Amino acid sequence: MTGGDEVRILRAGDRAAVAWKNGGGVTREIAAWPEGTGMAGFGWRASLAEVDADGPFSAFPGVDRTLTLAEGAGMDLSVSGARRLVDERYAPQDFPGDAPTDCRLLDGPVVNFNVMYRRDLVRAHTAVVRGALALTAGPGETLLVVALQGPAEVEAAAAGEPVALGPYDAVRIGGPGACALRTRGHAAVVRLAARPGR
Repeated sequence: MTGGDEVRILRAGDRAAVAWKNGGGVTREIAAWPEGTGMAGFGWRASLAEVDADGPFSAFPGVDRTLTLAEGAGMDLSVSGARRLVDERYAPQDFPGDAPTDCRLLDGPVVNFNVMYRRDLVRAHTAVVRGALALTAGPGETLLVVALQGPAEVEAAAAGEPVALGPYDAVRIGGPGACALRTRGHAAVVRLAARPGR
């Protein structure tokens, strides 16, 4: 998915806001693979969504989602008719992106960290960590580290100097490679890999 031991710094201030078709919020893309394929052709995509109003989520056939509440009181979701309360920050929640999903805001706007991936092409796992953590990306894997709350620092040999991350800054690391993450707040770590044979 990326070249071996590749490190890219993705600053929050460089992202463009794209309005939703239904007017309920905006999305800022952090990273995607393949790059430049847009919403129709991605294998995986990570973004921040600012949800300002109640309404349905867009449907993505063949796509699974991991949603992490980063700001706000949360949402009351209906996923294929089943209630899913999302009111705990920094707790990743998995659900199918092609399931009919409606959202009701609990108490005003929210910001969600979203990872979407095509289930037949990509394996993805999202965790939110605090403190210090050693990470290793295997051959063909990609690690995406996103500072969700508070500062974070990532050390990777390919980056040279340690990389300081402010709110919603990210680092994308292509394996094989290792790095060390330190944060006094919360940081999301997403591990992504193509499914065998893909």
